[in-house]
Amino acid sequence: MPTITPIEYAAAIIFVLAIVHTFCTKYFQHLAHTDSAHAGLWHLLGEVEVVFGLWSFVLLLVITFFSSAPQAVAYLERQDFTEALFVFVILTIAATRPILFMVERVVNTITKLLPVPAIVGQYFLCLSLIPLIGSLITEPAAMTVAALLLRDLYFYQPVSSRFKYVTLAVLLVNISIGGVLTPYAAPPVLMVAKAWGWDLSFMLTTFGWKAALAVIINAVAVSLFVSKELSQLAAKDPNQLANLTQFVPPYLVVIHLIFLFATVWFSHHPIVFIGLFMFFLGFTHAYPEHQDKLLIKEGLLVSFFLGGLVVLGSMQQWWLQPLISGMPVNALFWGATGLTALTDNAALTYLGSLVEGMSASAKYALVAGAITGGGLTVIANAPNPVGFAILKDHFDEGSISALYLFLAALLPTGVAAVCFIWF
Repeated sequence: MPTITPIEYAAAIIFVLAIVHTFCTKYFQHLAHTDSAHAGLWHLLGEVEVVFGLWSFVLLLVITFFSSAPQAVAYLERQDFTEALFVFVILTIAATRPILFMVERVVNTITKLLPVPAIVGQYFLCLSLIPLIGSLITEPAAMTVAALLLRDLYFYQPVSSRFKYVTLAVLLVNISIGGVLTPYAAPPVLMVAKAWGWDLSFMLTTFGWKAALAVIINAVAVSLFVSKELSQLAAKDPNQLANLTQFVPPYLVVIHLIFLFATVWFSHHPIVFIGLFMFFLGFTHAYPEHQDKLLIKEGLLVSFFLGGLVVLGSMQQWWLQPLISGMPVNALFWGATGLTALTDNAALTYLGSLVEGMSASAKYALVAGAITGGGLTVIANAPNPVGFAILKDHFDEGSISALYLFLAALLPTGVAAVCFIWF
């Protein structure tokens, strides 16, 4: 058994403190509104996107103390920040007016076919169709589009906190499971698909239809749960389809889609998609009349969060991997679901891919559990911080309670678990 170093013990403690910090961000935001003398500090500590970047800096100081500054830098340079960079780029592109214009028109067209008021149909499609489209355009892009539409259609209106928490919870869960129809769109699947030989056919027949079933059930259930508030909104104008985005010429929509899909295609090659992104930024400046403000700040904060999670998570292999490998198949699913709430599900499945001799049923249990628990916390799935960044300003005091979100996500998580276990 390899010797555990003091740095690894310290990293585990820091990781726990970071998780506790994510559950305290609501309290820090409250202090920011009540303690004017230190409001800036409390606001910084209350930004959920800052949490893991802040504690990763603490870890680097610990490495410097126990070893040396060059060792801390060397550790940092060994980490792979491709996913953090990709999420930044895909968020920025997916949040542009041409992409939102296209998605909005698709949603409105399908809404006309549904036998419900328009605002109810749009709500259902934001929580069902768009998460499933995430299997094509990747989960971070789907999260961006869905969160922006929910923000502009519902969250700006006088709806209850209950409405907001259950909606966000279902969005996070459905995004996590909705991206598994393909082997490249969901981070936890992407980490193992190549190593385990999981192709498109395998994903559709083994995970995809179960995920789609769970997504539809969750979307229908939450639509019924908030039906009273949706009815109140529909009563104002039951037949009007909200066209929130100004008209964009079709050729600009096509060009933005090319940038989007090219970024997805080269998602493993940051030197390529960052170069494409530089070109994309220049292109948006060429047509400012058809662009809104780019979400650069939000994208950078989300990228900072994921980068910090990489730095801290890489030091947790010494206890996570033995824990995963030591679980029987039946316990592995629930163990993965629970552990996902405490660490990124992609990191969890990656560690599982390093375990030799895993059976097919154990592989299924690990990945199914990881995607099932992807909506329980902000750190559970890489796209979750995107939704937080876009929607948090519409919650009380500009902060989302991690505890309330966890409780709201339990039921849709249970629905996903039933679909993956029983079918």
